[in-house]
Amino acid sequence: MPQWSATKARKVLAALERIGWQVKRQTGSHKVLERSGWEDYVFAFRDSDEIGSRMLSRIAKKTGLKPEDL
Repeated sequence: MPQWSATKARKVLAALERIGWQVKRQTGSHKVLERSGWEDYVFAFRDSDEIGSRMLSRIAKKTGLKPEDL
């Protein structure tokens, strides 16, 4: 299984949008994302934030994101 590497939040959000997630609403840097068949996910990062491998793994469990999607 490929390992996660640290990535900018804007790149992660773009990857989530490519796999079907959409921004439902936004308050500041907190974006509530929705996707049919999944529970809403709160993406609470600024575009320039660096997201580490452990957090990317947690995001993946909730959203279905895979390393190759980035």
